[in-house]
Amino acid sequence: MIRIAVDAMGGDYAPESNIVGAVKALQEKKDIELILVGREDAINAVLSGRDYDKNRLRIVHAEEVITTDEEPAVAIKRKKDSSLVVGMKMLREGEADAFVSAGSTGAILISGQVVAGRVKGVKRSPLAVIIPTIHGKALLIDGGANVDIRPESLVQFALMGSLYAEHAMKIENPRVGLVNIGVEEDKGNALVREAYPMLKACSGINFIGNVEARDVPYRAADVYVCEAFAGNLVLKMLEGVSMALFEKIKEVTMTDLRSKTGAALLKPYLKSMKKEFDASEYGGAPMLGLNGLVVKAHGNSHAPQIRTAILQCVGFYENDLKNRISESIQAHKPEKTSKEES
Repeated sequence: MIRIAVDAMGGDYAPESNIVGAVKALQEKKDIELILVGREDAINAVLSGRDYDKNRLRIVHAEEVITTDEEPAVAIKRKKDSSLVVGMKMLREGEADAFVSAGSTGAILISGQVVAGRVKGVKRSPLAVIIPTIHGKALLIDGGANVDIRPESLVQFALMGSLYAEHAMKIENPRVGLVNIGVEEDKGNALVREAYPMLKACSGINFIGNVEARDVPYRAADVYVCEAFAGNLVLKMLEGVSMALFEKIKEVTMTDLRSKTGAALLKPYLKSMKKEFDASEYGGAPMLGLNGLVVKAHGNSHAPQIRTAILQCVGFYENDLKNRISESIQAHKPEKTSKEES
């Protein structure tokens, strides 16, 4: 059984959406055991009358909830009995193989590294975000966890992202690109210029060089490597352009009878395309390099997105990605490194 803990209290539509999504995942997969972490009375109220295998679902009570308006580091220290901290401790102590939460992003990122802890040798744990492109799914790493890093961490991100893309996303020999302001080797700031030769020399990845942001939607690479500031800008721009484009399509197809007729004919194709480019369809962003898997679901996730995030964990566990990441990091230690990161 794959033991997956779910933060029942995190997110805009908690606890109902989280619990309904968990029940759907439980009904679909027979080899998972779910642990709902949160206020027991609230969880039981949502579970009441629902059909599920009670032998594969249990509740771990946690009285407190960390909200998005709290300072993450302070909240983690003060709220030891929060659903988020309790779930991370379960991961650290081996009581769960994975943890899913739609709660505070900052609190998840900090508690993942501080409470759950990193795999030996991993300097920073990045968010690996699955993104839509016109040629299928790709992976962007880091999507928002680590802003100030050293070049060695970009190499580790590339190694972890390659393993996830190959084994969880089933991309054969994934191409790794370094997100930069130009394709030339000498372009970019000090971080990417120093990281480039290190990535080029790393035998554990299929490095193809620099990739510009405009080429990301065309899947110029399968794994896009960057630090979190650039990564989050790329993600937010992709989201914004996608939403703006679909709004404009809707506007121009409602202008007159001819456009409305054309829209009616194209409706099923447009719906399919919109679904393909909807990032929420991919569940959540895995946080790699931890003692177990943490999946950060979007804060506004409904039950289908929570279900997908839970099922995401199955592939990670079945492909033994925690140990694969540990072995890869140990095998590709650079001969000379910058000052050790905290």
